[in-house]
Amino acid sequence: MSRTIDYYFAPLSPWTYLGHERFTAITKAAGATVHVRPVDINAVFAVSGGVPLAQRPAQRQAYRLVELERFSKYLGVPMNLRPKFFPVPADLAAKLITAVFLHDGQDAAMRISGAVFAAVWAQDRDISNAAVLAQLASECGLPAERNEQALGPEVQTLFEQNTRKAIETQIFGAPSYVIDGEIFWGQDRLDFVQRALAG
Repeated sequence: MSRTIDYYFAPLSPWTYLGHERFTAITKAAGATVHVRPVDINAVFAVSGGVPLAQRPAQRQAYRLVELERFSKYLGVPMNLRPKFFPVPADLAAKLITAVFLHDGQDAAMRISGAVFAAVWAQDRDISNAAVLAQLASECGLPAERNEQALGPEVQTLFEQNTRKAIETQIFGAPSYVIDGEIFWGQDRLDFVQRALAG
């Protein structure tokens, strides 16, 4: 029987970027259904005690860079630790991903998600720029109208529902993978996700 996973993330999350291709491979191998749910991470932080990066103590910010470099090397995932366009507003990118999931399904949404993550962390592209997002959608073979649909009320409603569902599920960070109500937080928990899908 196919398992279902709720995949909560923020488009700017470096940890989601580091784990995305591995997560994609794990879910494909397991034949799992993935509900792709980009969220407003600041709204999640507001109720979960999370703190935006710029407000974290200096030692935590410094250690974050150490860990990102470690995982980038370990996983063989190229990464610019100080991307040119970070942080930037990410809602438009989240809504594009939401529109793709709504109209094109899981595989296309996973593909555009990966393209958005790589744009930030490997390619120095500005995902707050509508023209950049249109380029990414085109590169992923998606219809041009997805960019317009990302601005529509149906997608806005779904984006808000995803954020609300994350809060109700007690998500507090990105990425979070939820299987049968069990939360696995962080790309370094993907071994446990794989075991859960096999169990």
